[in-house]
Order: sequence, then C-alpha cells, then structure tokens
Amino acid sequence: MAALTRLLKPSSSSSITFLFRRSLSSTTTAVVSDIESQHNQRPNFSDPKGSRNFQWVFLGCPGVGKGTYASRLSTLLGVPHIATGDLVREELSSSGPLSRQLAEIVNQGKLVSDEIIFNLLSKRLEAGESKGESGFILDGFPRTIRQAEILDEVTEIDLVVNLKLREDVLVEKCLGRRICSQCGKGFNVASINAKEENGRPAMSMAPLLPPSHCSTKLITRADDTEHVVKERLRVYQEKSQPVEDFYREQGKIMEFDLPGGIPESWPKLLEALNLEDYEVKRSAVA
Repeated sequence: MAALTRLLKPSSSSSITFLFRRSLSSTTTAVVSDIESQHNQRPNFSDPKGSRNFQWVFLGCPGVGKGTYASRLSTLLGVPHIATGDLVREELSSSGPLSRQLAEIVNQGKLVSDEIIFNLLSKRLEAGESKGESGFILDGFPRTIRQAEILDEVTEIDLVVNLKLREDVLVEKCLGRRICSQCGKGFNVASINAKEENGRPAMSMAPLLPPSHCSTKLITRADDTEHVVKERLRVYQEKSQPVEDFYREQGKIMEFDLPGGIPESWPKLLEALNLEDYEVKRSAVA
C-alpha cells in the first residue's frame, strides 16, 4: 500500500520508473530485437529473445480488435495478455480507495493518469510474477510518448503489432458491440459489408453472435455511440500516433491491415508473425 500511496501523489517520472522497474526485475534482460530483414525475408518472431518470454505491445485504434488478437496469441504462446482497460475496470469494481478516485475520473470523462496506470500495471505484473508468469502482451498501453519512454527505461519491448482497419468499418464494428450482462463476454451484432471505395478494398465481417442463453441479456456500452466512437478515434490519432512513430524509429513496429473478421485475419496475422507452424505444433500436442 505504501507504493500505491506514493503513486497517487504528484511524482516525477523517475519515481514511477523505479516502482515499475521493480515489478519487471525478474523478467527484464538486455535484449536487442532486429525485426527488419535485410534480405526481404520474413522476420521470425516465433522465438523469444534472451532467457525470458515474449514482451510484445499491441497498438491500434479503439475497437480495432487488439484484445481479440492479443488474447488469442496469449493462449497460443503461453504469455499473459495484460489489457490496461481491463485493469481499470477491475479496480473500479473493487471497494478500495483507488476505485473511488478512478470512478470520479471516469465519470468526468477524463484520462486516467500515468501514475495510476503504472501502478495498476505494476500490481498486475507483480501478481503474475508470484505465479511464475514470464513475458507479456500489452494491450492498450502505452498510449502516450511519456508512457512509451518510461516503459523503454524499465524493460525491452521485442515487437509492436500495429493493427489497422478502415475507419468506416471500425465505426460500424464499435456500434455493433454488445456485452452479456450476466457472463461479461463480448459479442458483435454488426454484419459488415463495406464496398470498395477510394482505393480501399471491399471488406466483409460476419457478426459474432451470442449463444441462446446470452442473447436476451445483451447490453451496449454507454460509450459506444457514433459521436463518442469518432471522438475516441480523434483522440487516438492525436495522442497515440506519435507512439507509433516512436516504435517505428526503433524498427520494432509491424503494421498489420486487418483483411476482414477473425476467420480472414487470424491466419494472416500468424503468417505475418511467422507463427503458423507454431499453431500447428501446439494443436498437434493438444
């Protein structure tokens, strides 16, 4: 609790770095990840560097599918998927002092501070370390240059996957999102058939419909309105575009344009990551 109290007070980047570094101390090693091939060959991401597991970041606009694909890769690779949005929601559902502070911030539509985000991440990583977890796939973090710089000070990111989707499809996809009020699972009722337009290829996405026992319990997130979705996209472009450039300059970013829904995109993503054989081997063992 002492670390939590310190993080909630105004503090310098150095103090945040110190507290966050402590939670990563057992998995951080000196690593250099060269993901660019000088011979036009596909880079090999299927083997972690050094003595630890994968340390990846997923970037992309809100609603693009970061959680979906990061979660699938987490299962495939045996690496924890850590979504900062989930951490905030879990803290909000608790009864601690931080939950009350977070509720005030969220209800006012403000951004959660770097101090609180790093605190939640530190707690999550420490909890995982106590269970023997190694590596991570971060989803929704970092979102600002400051966060990316602090993360760079405390650990080595091997790869940054930047998911992209045309904006009209992204908006329609977000408006179709539904959550089961009972089990908490997410679904999507949108049936997307976007035509070829302005050089953008046609795209189809089938709905992700719930099972019968969830179909009558679906709710819509309060922030999944067209106005809010477009505002989130605007804010993302303003705040997070520089993060893409930050990792692009380091040669760590892999751009991935989603060609459609999960059936079309998942095999292509595995191919881009050179993991298609990895999935076959895991399936054979299972």
